[in-house]
Amino acid sequence: MDPSLRWDDEQQPASEQLPVILFFALLFVAIAIAGACAFVIFWPLALVHVRDRLPAVSAKLGHGAFLKPSALWWLLNGSYRDTADPQFTGLATPARLSLMTILLGLAMAGLLWLWSLAMPA
Repeated sequence: MDPSLRWDDEQQPASEQLPVILFFALLFVAIAIAGACAFVIFWPLALVHVRDRLPAVSAKLGHGAFLKPSALWWLLNGSYRDTADPQFTGLATPARLSLMTILLGLAMAGLLWLWSLAMPA
């Protein structure tokens, strides 16, 4: 077999790797969008449950907790598990996982985009 026809990573120029890196960056954006879809389902359901059945937690989160940074941090660090309501934690856990998916997906897409900028043309 002719050695020039062999496919190696060392032989592939950086200009051919760039579309693959950008494809994976776009894939991570799609994963973040999927996380956002799950978040807008579970987080409002959890907040309605808090409003209706957990007045102490509702007072702690305050009015308009949907995108309030303190409420999102409360969800993200798992403080909701201190609540002894299994129905609420059953709604808040998927909301937490979807929030993590959004953040991780956007972070990975950003890293791959920065890597694509650093690649030689």
